[in-house]
Amino acid sequence: LVALGATLTLPGLGGLLLSAGLAIDANVLVFERAREEYTASRHKRLLPSLDNGFSKAFSAIADSNITTIIAAALLFLFAAGPVRGFGVTLVIGVLASVVSALLVTRVLTEIAVRRGVVFKRPGVSGLASLGRFREYLERRQPNLMQHSRMWLTISAIALLVAVAGMVVRGFNFGVEFTGGRVVEFSTAQQVSVTDARRAVEDAGFATAVVQESNEENITVRTANIDDDEVEEIRSSLAEIGGDADIVADDLIGPTLGDELRQKAIIALGIALIMQLAYLAVRFRWTFAAAAVLAMLHDVLIVVGLFAWLGKPIDGIFLAAALTIIGVSVNDSIVTMDRIRETWANNRTKPLQGVVNSAVLATAPRTINTGLGAMFILGALTFLGGRSLTDFALALLIGLVVGTYSSAFTAAPLLMLLEKKNNAPPPMPKRRTSSASARPRKRPAPRPARVSREGGTV
Repeated sequence: LVALGATLTLPGLGGLLLSAGLAIDANVLVFERAREEYTASRHKRLLPSLDNGFSKAFSAIADSNITTIIAAALLFLFAAGPVRGFGVTLVIGVLASVVSALLVTRVLTEIAVRRGVVFKRPGVSGLASLGRFREYLERRQPNLMQHSRMWLTISAIALLVAVAGMVVRGFNFGVEFTGGRVVEFSTAQQVSVTDARRAVEDAGFATAVVQESNEENITVRTANIDDDEVEEIRSSLAEIGGDADIVADDLIGPTLGDELRQKAIIALGIALIMQLAYLAVRFRWTFAAAAVLAMLHDVLIVVGLFAWLGKPIDGIFLAAALTIIGVSVNDSIVTMDRIRETWANNRTKPLQGVVNSAVLATAPRTINTGLGAMFILGALTFLGGRSLTDFALALLIGLVVGTYSSAFTAAPLLMLLEKKNNAPPPMPKRRTSSASARPRKRPAPRPARVSREGGTV
């Protein structure tokens, strides 16, 4: 970004967070598959299990990152402003995360498992067992998909509540969408942005955008306010800055105006169509439709909850929404990839059982990648400042809903769509089984054949 001379905006930061999440998720996928390979192997060797883990996780990692790059590239080409910045940082971050997960991580883990301590004590690596949660699921084998209609009903009710919030409460568009007033203040003493933001909030303007300007002044951007309200902000800043004078006072138009919104909507629409086409080719149309519908389900619920809460729909929310789209599609692709693999290896098994087995197999990965992020976002929601609070809250809601929808919306939708699809089950891939971990026996030499002339052949 420094080499490109780009400015890091909050949507850009969202792109970096999403790419970092994809890199972590790729490592977790490999780790979980390596665990499965080690448990299934007869000779219990770490290095072959790790190799097979990378091989079997590759398709899910590749598909999730390719769909993300497709969306990011189209946002860069067709959108403008902060949405375009999101696309730039996301493309850079995804390319870096792919190299990190598939090359750097592989080299480091292979070096580690060859070390004497890890080689002699496989339990140190964490690969020697499936983990308590996965072992519990393997023992109990809960049939979650027998309640597929109930899961879809819950999703439908949540969507109705979200849409009702949009209709009844409407949207509280922020300054970026509506325009407003920007006032620059000069204080007698140096005031940090954090202290200035807190003072403006105490004056009753929690949604104002507070920034530093000219390295010493404070700029406050709000909705259209009158002169008395400007004086309230000045007085609040004067209490912490000794004194405060108005340097500039201007009315501004929306930074995310109609043209930018139209470009963003067009770019997102094209990106969704391209993702749908790619997934239809890589999987089949039912898988693609289920993944995209689950993503729309997640975004609409987050938008609806923000409408009910009266939270502003501004640049901060835009950054969170774009990040949620990427996270949701990634989660659904991981689940769909395991369903495809399980179904291809069990082509005569009923689809409900196949889907249930795949959901149970991906559950540890979903929880491992989700819980850590949820704790961090929860802390930011309750302890962060106003700008971070709304961003973290939107991501937290999106992460919770996305975790639910990847298993309990996308998977049941797939089962429902497959009832109308007459195509046969997918064909199995060429296997990279844990049997490769076993030493191969050399074929016995063929007995020499005696020729008619008396020599051997």
